[in-house]
Amino acid sequence: MAIGGFVKRIRDIMRMDAGISGDAQRIEQLVWILFLKVYDAKEENWEFDDDEYESIIPEECRWRSWAADQSLTGDKLLEFVNNTLFPVLKGRDAKDNSGNVAIRGIKVNADTPLKKSIVLAAFADANNYMKDGVYLRQVINVVNEIDFEDTKESHAFGEIYETILKELQAAGSAGEFYTPRSVTEFMAKMIQPKLGEKMADFACGTGGFLTSWLNELRKQIVNTGDDAAADSSVYAVEKKPFPYLLCITNMLLHDMENPNINHGNSLLKNVLDYTEDDKFDVVLMNPPYGGHEDASVKGYFPDDLASSETADLFMSVIMYRLKRKGRAAVILPDGFLFGNDNAKTSIKKKLLADFNLHTIIRMPGSVFAPYTSITTNILFFDNTHATENVWFYRLDMPEGYKHFSKTKPMKLEHFQPVIDWWNNREEITVEDWPKAKKFTAEEIVAGGYNLDLCGFPHEEEEILPPDELIADYQAKRTALNKKIDDVLSAIEAMLEVKA
Repeated sequence: MAIGGFVKRIRDIMRMDAGISGDAQRIEQLVWILFLKVYDAKEENWEFDDDEYESIIPEECRWRSWAADQSLTGDKLLEFVNNTLFPVLKGRDAKDNSGNVAIRGIKVNADTPLKKSIVLAAFADANNYMKDGVYLRQVINVVNEIDFEDTKESHAFGEIYETILKELQAAGSAGEFYTPRSVTEFMAKMIQPKLGEKMADFACGTGGFLTSWLNELRKQIVNTGDDAAADSSVYAVEKKPFPYLLCITNMLLHDMENPNINHGNSLLKNVLDYTEDDKFDVVLMNPPYGGHEDASVKGYFPDDLASSETADLFMSVIMYRLKRKGRAAVILPDGFLFGNDNAKTSIKKKLLADFNLHTIIRMPGSVFAPYTSITTNILFFDNTHATENVWFYRLDMPEGYKHFSKTKPMKLEHFQPVIDWWNNREEITVEDWPKAKKFTAEEIVAGGYNLDLCGFPHEEEEILPPDELIADYQAKRTALNKKIDDVLSAIEAMLEVKA
């Protein structure tokens, strides 16, 4: 098929359906359809390799059975999708007109293989928004044109799926699930994956870090054993149902046979209960920030680490689940760097005392533009020894750019200055302002665990959305209060000495 026009064709059809009220619903509708198409293609491979393979999906509900039936269209198609397909894939029995069970809903238990149980998890909260069965048939026919047996076409569709994930950013709050590909690629590259290691993302969204990790790891594959090691190297959790479905589909497209992606909340377990079996060699993450969990979640953390900020809680989870000699790369907002509330200070104190926080990359404020202007940073640390020195590197906008945007996004090549500097570190000063500088752990402790160093000297004022404006104001007020408190403490100390 003409892969390049795939998204436009689907969009044009769905716009005519009264049940689709916006881009978010359009994308969600497309993704469950794509999941079934991709899953059916995978099942063909599993059946070829194993004569005894048996699908978890009843024959009548398999993509090959109903999607290929051109006579199933209009109201008849809608009736099947709404009253047979969805109930069965959600684990409920489909009944006939007499109320008798027609098709049993799919069931899973502790012994169900991951590649089968993901179907029930993927459809737990999926919805069919389309109300016109003729348009739904047209969409299905377009999707059916994709030939996943054609390696070239399958690879091309993988790129199209990346486009679909990017479109989430324009679909309201769904944008929180997508981290720019250039950022995940850079972090995976610098973390230097090794075959045999286990990598985790405890809030994986659509799976960007997982795919970047796999792409780096697969460069090392030389035999089938290596391929199996790469396939089993990732573990991920996603709380929200829609990005979970997106991630599962993403992993299947990237030829992962048994994607160990779990639908749940990584924060709902006491961090003190984690054993060695719960720990990982590598953690790559962009934790949700700006949000707040239910107050009861704090009970899963030691009192000094019990924050109301989601990103803080994930930092604690990462520290408790990183193996000895393990490595981590984590995206965090500026608020974490200069935050001085009790929980943030305790988290940073633990980070410096128990881990080697060796590098912080200050990223430009528009990396996630135009969807958010919150400035973020990448923290690189390992579980080898206490922090001795922390290197800060400010990544400035590339020449010719005033800011990144939807049409001019950040690219991996824009990280090249950091990559060049990484293995040959030196302090850099630009116009009397530090761009790269090393600070000792003692200096950071003396500064009240403030990590807001080597920042941007000439930031242009920009108008933020109301919620971000409030968050930005509160963060700046917190930082200012900290400076005032430090000055007052110093004055009090001087007065006590004189007395």
